[in-house]
Amino acid sequence: TASASRMVGLSPHLILRTQRAEPIHDKKDDIGWTGNILFDRMVGSTIYTCTPGEYGRLGSQKLVEGVCKYLQRHEKASRNPYPIPVGGSNGVGSWGYINAVDELMEQLASINNGNSTKKEEKLTFDHVVFATGSGGTATGIALGMSLAYGSLGDGHPATKGQPAPKLHAVGVCDNPEYFYKTMTHLAQDMGLSVPLSTYIDENDTTSAVERFVRDSVTVHHGKGRGYALSTDEELDFITQFSLETGIVLDPVYSGKALYHFVTEVLGKDPESYRGSSILFWHTGGALGMYEKGNDLLGRLKHMSSVKRIDAYGTKGASDGSNIVQIIT
Repeated sequence: TASASRMVGLSPHLILRTQRAEPIHDKKDDIGWTGNILFDRMVGSTIYTCTPGEYGRLGSQKLVEGVCKYLQRHEKASRNPYPIPVGGSNGVGSWGYINAVDELMEQLASINNGNSTKKEEKLTFDHVVFATGSGGTATGIALGMSLAYGSLGDGHPATKGQPAPKLHAVGVCDNPEYFYKTMTHLAQDMGLSVPLSTYIDENDTTSAVERFVRDSVTVHHGKGRGYALSTDEELDFITQFSLETGIVLDPVYSGKALYHFVTEVLGKDPESYRGSSILFWHTGGALGMYEKGNDLLGRLKHMSSVKRIDAYGTKGASDGSNIVQIIT
């Protein structure tokens, strides 16, 4: 977000939720240059810190509004700040994942057009799984897949004759009810309207849009210890996964989500998913790896060794040493 702001000539102002807010303010600690912070500071972001407790009590919207008002009062060049909510989760941001679903459909069409015309050899999805942290990704994918598979609109040609996959959003913070409410608000903000007769009955007080959201995606509770906090089991999972597949999962979003889905959802009901085609949507977050460097260090020593080349045969290598002699 900070880099995109600079690309269009805007100055980025970011709110950072951190337990070190007070020590940083008192100059007893430094905000550092790790991961996202490095990239944010490289583009000249102004960073405003708050504690997790302050964030929880006030909420992201009030904090963003507060910083905007501050800029209007004190910054001559910032009379008209543009507020972006946490995670870019608003009606505008969620369109990005509708576009992403369209890209997925084009890839699906390309793959299937290159395969045999036999129906049983066509690639289809039974389940689509992804992480959600603020609701925007989940809303965009849910609406995009509904458009693609015809529950909204006419559907994409790539899905003709295919049943819609079941969507699974794994929350890496908060609880499922929070995400259902947030997704409903975002879908309404995007202008979604659904037939009342389809999603409302006399015993159901849930709005038509919320009913549609709940029918479109299942939100799983997957935050573990909490947002950006990892268990040893989660870290073991992502390191082993990268070793076996070559794909690196971040510990905050994709890694936490896939760990929960594999261990809690698949693990507790494997027969329901046996033989299914499951797409896991990796939504990025690699910069979050840097914060976990110390936690990963012990695991990496066993996974990735470092050896010294004895280029001139002078170091006296022996079996089991970290010296590698090169014979020329």
